[in-house]
Amino acid sequence: MLKKINLAAFCIFYFGAGCNHFWHPVTYLKIIPPYFPYKQAINYASGILEISCSLLMLFSSTARYGMYLTVFLLIAFIPAHIYLIQLSGCVSPDFCFPAWIAWLRLFPFQFVLMWWAYETWKLSLDRTK
Repeated sequence: MLKKINLAAFCIFYFGAGCNHFWHPVTYLKIIPPYFPYKQAINYASGILEISCSLLMLFSSTARYGMYLTVFLLIAFIPAHIYLIQLSGCVSPDFCFPAWIAWLRLFPFQFVLMWWAYETWKLSLDRTK
């Protein structure tokens, strides 16, 4: 039962996060560092890939790819987290939070999410038995 709850939480989290790139693109565009070109394309690609992570994890035959894609994305998002730290958590007057939260988003939160992807994949191995 806990395996199913974990899988559902993982899939809902990443599916929702991916959809949010389309529902609230301005939020994501603000945290993409200025040295990256094609911010809108990066935002939409990130959303599609996060949705893909959730869908790949649904099936034990593709969960390994979902785990690898999730970890790859979390690593790819590190520059955005560093950018937030450089800005002390304030990208604009309407998008500002304490600097310590920016640090938490980078470490340990990114690594906890990587661990969650790995654990969810490991649990998917049990679904095949």
